[in-house]
Amino acid sequence: MAMLMLFFSPGILFAQPPRSGDNGPAAGGRDSGLGGRGQGLGGRRQGLGIRGRGGPPMRSHRVTEKGTLNPISATDSPLTESEVTISIEGEDRVIVSNGIPNHNTGRFPNRGNPNRITVQQHRYRVPANPEVADQTTPIQGEFGVAVNGVPFDPGAAEFYDGEPGWQYEPLSGAINLGIDMSHAHVQPTGKYHYHGLPTGLIDSVRVEAGSHSPLIGWAADGFPIYAVFGYGDPKNAASPVQKLTSSYRLKKGNRPGGDAPGGKYDGTFLRDYEYVQGAGDLDECNGRFTVTPEFPDGTYAYFMTEQWPVVPRNYRGTPSSDFRHGPSGGRGPSRGRGPTSRKSDGRDQDAREMRRPLGQDPREWEESSNRDASPAPEIIPAPIVQSLNLTPEQQTQLRELQRTLDQELSTILTREQRRQLRTSFSQGFPSGRRNDQPDSGRPSTSRPRDRPRSNE
Repeated sequence: MAMLMLFFSPGILFAQPPRSGDNGPAAGGRDSGLGGRGQGLGGRRQGLGIRGRGGPPMRSHRVTEKGTLNPISATDSPLTESEVTISIEGEDRVIVSNGIPNHNTGRFPNRGNPNRITVQQHRYRVPANPEVADQTTPIQGEFGVAVNGVPFDPGAAEFYDGEPGWQYEPLSGAINLGIDMSHAHVQPTGKYHYHGLPTGLIDSVRVEAGSHSPLIGWAADGFPIYAVFGYGDPKNAASPVQKLTSSYRLKKGNRPGGDAPGGKYDGTFLRDYEYVQGAGDLDECNGRFTVTPEFPDGTYAYFMTEQWPVVPRNYRGTPSSDFRHGPSGGRGPSRGRGPTSRKSDGRDQDAREMRRPLGQDPREWEESSNRDASPAPEIIPAPIVQSLNLTPEQQTQLRELQRTLDQELSTILTREQRRQLRTSFSQGFPSGRRNDQPDSGRPSTSRPRDRPRSNE
């Protein structure tokens, strides 16, 4: 068993104030010019970032314009030493950490985030030799984990109070979530997590203009994550290094209005953006096939960008279930890849968009669509599961029961009915209520129209 063990000592690493970006979002960096406001991405059509399970109930708002993101200064030292081990166990890369960053953070609790950073027990398994899948898969929780053991969890359970599916971009400044200079904040569980470019980490690993980014993390499907800088020619390590750009752009015109928000597409919502093939250096997963310093023979690699989406929201490979929110996600020391593993029954049980990936033959896509088993609604909504404080054995039994239900539905429903079920739960119900939202990082305090106030 090969093992890499890293111990980060609390350092005096002050993130610099972000500078405005060229195309909406961006994030900090001291000398590398990684400036601006970090943004996420999404929208049901692309299946980007709206399906994470777990976390507090969704919060509803009526804001329709971007605000100004005012990150909290990184003045607090870590409460203890950051610890992370990265090892190879059979076919898996295993990342274990206490979730404490190796850099200063903003002060938590704060006005926008009432939670305090606490030591975690993160354990993630990803494929050590990842493979590109037949279709892209939207994230359902955390995208990946940084080399310092802090997860990338870009979504937030903040929605427009009207037509379902209009999710707020956490770093647009429209909603105050108490984000610090590393574009991070804290969940009610005490988990510190990144929503955008991790400025403190970027400084610590020396991401700099003129040099290819060092490895900054691992995605849930096992492919590496880099930050901003890559080779101009992805096949040539001798080519000049440049900032890589995403291929997502703001939509033109105005939002629909009515029950949906009105106003100009300005980046307030995830659905304000769309993928434009070839508009930038990267594909719809914010990645590409390339050589890197760690992979001189080439690999598929993700890049965090200054422009939206910053943190990728689609996978090229098959993601580990350890990164999913809710009872099927890995949150303890004994959980593996689960139903999304290539060792499973052969059916991808992740909720994924029923759309043909770019370049895939329509007949192959049709055949794979026939084989896919669409997941059933959660037997017990994730927020309720969390409140029950289930034992590990109970959680395992619940996952098995959910898996059985998924499989039985695949034999009962037709392919078109499975597609309708998939679409219904990705868009939300007519009432606007959803049980599968990503974590907002703070408890629900606002009252949606015609809905009771949350007891959380």
